[in-house]
Amino acid sequence: MIRKLTQNDYEEVMALVGKKPAENLFIIGDIEAYGYESEFQELWGQFENGDLIAVLLRYNNNYIPYSEQSYDVEAFAEIINQNPNPIEISGLKHLVDPLRKFVNRDIKEDKEMYYAKCTKLNYEVDPEQLKKVTYLQPDEYEENIEMLRSIPEFANSNMSVESRERAEKYKTGRTYIIRNEEGIMVSSASTTAENSQSAMIVGVGTRPGYERRGYATRCMEKLCSDLLAEGKTLCLFYDNPKAGNIYKRLGFVDIGMWTMIRYR
Repeated sequence: MIRKLTQNDYEEVMALVGKKPAENLFIIGDIEAYGYESEFQELWGQFENGDLIAVLLRYNNNYIPYSEQSYDVEAFAEIINQNPNPIEISGLKHLVDPLRKFVNRDIKEDKEMYYAKCTKLNYEVDPEQLKKVTYLQPDEYEENIEMLRSIPEFANSNMSVESRERAEKYKTGRTYIIRNEEGIMVSSASTTAENSQSAMIVGVGTRPGYERRGYATRCMEKLCSDLLAEGKTLCLFYDNPKAGNIYKRLGFVDIGMWTMIRYR
């Protein structure tokens, strides 16, 4: 049986998705932030013998499925197909792939990335080095965005002062920065989709001309240390194996592939 979920299902939903907070970062975060009764968010659950075994989240036109076992792929696809707008399906590869043949529209973009998590750093960080890293302040938002946009990887990013303000207001993200001896902001690392159990690392970058001096590593060490001290599991996406090696030195381990499919 599949039905819409409500606030009354909260504990059972969290019992299912909370077992793997990194894998369910977006589902947990969206439920905590927006609940079950929002016009832009809905959740459905599949029940078997009275137990919840799978969930499907809709946030705007993006759908994320989750289950620890095989689920009713055709029924979830039928829900998705009822949306007349361009949609996106994202999630762990082994859960998204079965939906492909049942979604009746053309694919615009199909992307896979490595998905990694961290529950403990591999080494003790130097507290003296971490003193050089600071929490991004409101009067530094524009400077931080300018720095990140100077990096080719982030040149076309949709980051904004408003998004920084929103993340701070709702405690869904944070940013740490480091400056060099001349006071130039040279690197930063951020989180997004923070919730009570997990957080996604994003926006790790160094201003061109200041690479390979350990700046990004310091930001990551501070960010990860603080989040882990709060009892949160960390996760991130990467598509470059070389970048993956940097994260793995810190303590991240691969937990699978994450698929994102955009449909017309």
